[in-house]
Amino acid sequence: MARIAGVDLPKSKQIIIGLTYIYGIGYSTSKEILSRLGIDQSIKTDDLSDADINQIRRLIDSDYKVEGELRTEISMDIKRLMDLGCYRGLRHRRSLPVHGQRTSTNARTRKGPRRAAVKKKGGAKKK
Repeated sequence: MARIAGVDLPKSKQIIIGLTYIYGIGYSTSKEILSRLGIDQSIKTDDLSDADINQIRRLIDSDYKVEGELRTEISMDIKRLMDLGCYRGLRHRRSLPVHGQRTSTNARTRKGPRRAAVKKKGGAKKK
């Protein structure tokens, strides 16, 4: 089983798809890595030689930010925006959409489940 950047790659998938299981590496980055190293994209992950795995591991460690390092950087960037008090930071702080989406309807993923409105008991009293 290939283990790169602290992630166990799936055995039965092609290496181009298997590399996308690493946080910070998508399809195009995976394609770029394999073309730089001259590794066939359609080869299965468990068919890779140890030399190929070590090549991939070294390239990712030297040229790409992945997993914990990338997560830390992103969280620090968000924290910096919140400390500055800029508009994007305020949206993060209030757990609202950051990129200008509407919120009167939708935005349920960011805002959480609906809270029921409080209803008053009774109506106007008659004399």
